[in-house]
Amino acid sequence: MEMKRIYITVIGTVQGVGFRHHTRQEAQRLGLVGFVKNRPDGGVECCIEGDEIAVEGFVAWCKLGPTLAAVESVEVEPQRYRQEFQRFEIR
Repeated sequence: MEMKRIYITVIGTVQGVGFRHHTRQEAQRLGLVGFVKNRPDGGVECCIEGDEIAVEGFVAWCKLGPTLAAVESVEVEPQRYRQEFQRFEIR
């Protein structure tokens, strides 16, 4: 099982719609660790680490987001896996 780390930027109507809360739930469901936080420009950013298949599933989920979100774009930047996180948190 290959472990991965990615940095994700989600743009659209993603603040004020429970995006971070639902992101944490999805990450925990998939066994991923990292963080999610709001950006000053109205987007959301995440850094996640975990199993490659779970990471891919998380990216697919981010493209949809929770019911009230309207995701316009998702940028994914692969990074070097560092085992930096112990859990997934909202920042």
